[in-house]
Amino acid sequence: MRPVIVLCVISILLLTFYIREGESGPIHGVRSVVTTITSPVRYAGSVVASPFNALGNVFSNLTASQETLSDLKAQNEELTAQVAELSEAQETASRLESLLGLQSTYNLESTAARIIGESSDAWSRTVTIDKGSADGFAINMPVCNSAGVIGQIIEVSANTSTVRLITDENSGVSAMVQSTRAQGILQGQPDGTLRLEYVTTDADVQEGDIIVTSGIGGVYPKGLPLGTVSTVVREENATYYTITVTPASSDTENNEEVLVITSLTSDQQASDEEVAQANDAPQGTSRTSGSGSSGSSESTDNSGSSSGGDGDGSGSSSDGE
Repeated sequence: MRPVIVLCVISILLLTFYIREGESGPIHGVRSVVTTITSPVRYAGSVVASPFNALGNVFSNLTASQETLSDLKAQNEELTAQVAELSEAQETASRLESLLGLQSTYNLESTAARIIGESSDAWSRTVTIDKGSADGFAINMPVCNSAGVIGQIIEVSANTSTVRLITDENSGVSAMVQSTRAQGILQGQPDGTLRLEYVTTDADVQEGDIIVTSGIGGVYPKGLPLGTVSTVVREENATYYTITVTPASSDTENNEEVLVITSLTSDQQASDEEVAQANDAPQGTSRTSGSGSSGSSESTDNSGSSSGGDGDGSGSSSDGE
């Protein structure tokens, strides 16, 4: 019994000295040497024991009850569903925030709706939204997503509406080049692309130019994004350019939110003066300094011809300005 008491007293004395002495004290020095010597041994022991610990975990999992495994599987499925739900909610919140930004930027009188279906045939490009006449919607009302104009309502029921997309070949929108105000008609094509028609070859148009609504006709608010010029072709002796435009809005998807513009303010429509100016000088004005020269617009990437007409839509369309 006495040796134990002696060892306890020695341990207490060493601990007291260890606490009171500085970092350079003899007891600290001895401890450092012992730690240095035993570190490789402890590391080797850890390496040797690691496979056995892992094997023990495997056996532990194998011997777990079926009830425990079922509970863990259910918890995993529940957590996966929650992650998917939160991700979808985050995406929806982001889209709604973008729509509110567009609504605020352009001061739009509008109502939000959700896309619930798309056309299933190859001859038309339309989507169906989940609101209709009961919500104040009517034929010819423009529809936007967060990137810009996507189309125009062509049919309305009490609770749903059909929207003809601007890429439909029967769609047309009075448009202009944002930088130079050159006028034209943005026309959908059978292959789902867009063409800016009736822009004379003396106008200044370049690849990368932004195309916006002109407001002529009083259907679309002026200045809304429609797309970006992707190619500009000037055929020999042609009166008009052949201009291909990439839509501002990406392909629509089910469950995507949109804004239906329900009314226009006076300053969102082209004034009589602007209409007269567009008729007198449809080619627009000179490009502002720093925007580049017009010479680069006369590329020969593609070719094509345009047909005549004016207003917002082709001759067979009733949804244009």
